[in-house]
Amino acid sequence: MELTWLYTLLSLLLLFLAFKFSSEKRRNLPPSPVPALPVIGHLHLLKQPLHRTFHKLSEKAGPIISLRFGTRLVVVVSSSAAAEECFTTNDIVLANRPRFTSGKYTDYNYTTISASPYGDHWRNLRRLCTLEIFSASRLNMSLSIRQDEIKRLLYYLSQNSVNGGFAKVDLRSKLSEMSFNVIMRMISGKRYFGQDEGNEEAKHFRGLVREVVRYGGASNPGDFLPILQWIDYKGLEKNLANLSEKMDVFLQGLLDENRRDMNSKNTMISHLLSLQQSQPEYYTDQIIKGLMM
Repeated sequence: MELTWLYTLLSLLLLFLAFKFSSEKRRNLPPSPVPALPVIGHLHLLKQPLHRTFHKLSEKAGPIISLRFGTRLVVVVSSSAAAEECFTTNDIVLANRPRFTSGKYTDYNYTTISASPYGDHWRNLRRLCTLEIFSASRLNMSLSIRQDEIKRLLYYLSQNSVNGGFAKVDLRSKLSEMSFNVIMRMISGKRYFGQDEGNEEAKHFRGLVREVVRYGGASNPGDFLPILQWIDYKGLEKNLANLSEKMDVFLQGLLDENRRDMNSKNTMISHLLSLQQSQPEYYTDQIIKGLMM
């Protein structure tokens, strides 16, 4: 009985994919370098590094090619002139973002500026970022933070070469830590790397960053082969759900802390909380936490 149901589901899936592929052949799509395989499409062609793979494929079919990653249609643009046209003439047509599993959990169900679809909500978020967060006046107010973090990094490097000696330094990690400190001091007024990294909150933050890098950027096969979402392939969705919960608790803690001490801090959170007082229906805690992401 179970095998009968399995064969029925597989047959329906194959019929659906066949109908989907046949209907898309009638659309005016860019050429494909090779025919797509059933179900997986062109996924078997992907090899690291991806940019070289795309370059080789574009040499066969031209500067604009279409590929099939499972059930998703992907257009690869290799020409600088065509890429410029994508961001100017056709910017609104191509403004939407694909919905991946990670956006459901780490982007508050696709409501952050990096994951929300093009529309009124996204335009409001962009206007908010332009006027209230990344304006010249707001960035100038945080100039002292950037200067201080650069001085701290230079002091660390000078201490490693004291007395004319030499020391091996992983500069990439130090620059990354400096960037995190600048961002978090602008957002919440706190440092989590360097001299302040010994406290428990800093350790917790660094652990969250490692998890975000590990799971937030992971490719979920279920995004391209929906049948794999039913079995939560490799438990990625469960891990993302756990990460989302921990991130939300951490961000809510920063939000509540700044709310209690809002008048004494000049941070992005305190500024957004002041806007929340005038427009509470839009500047909800979730919107603010999404901007903090």
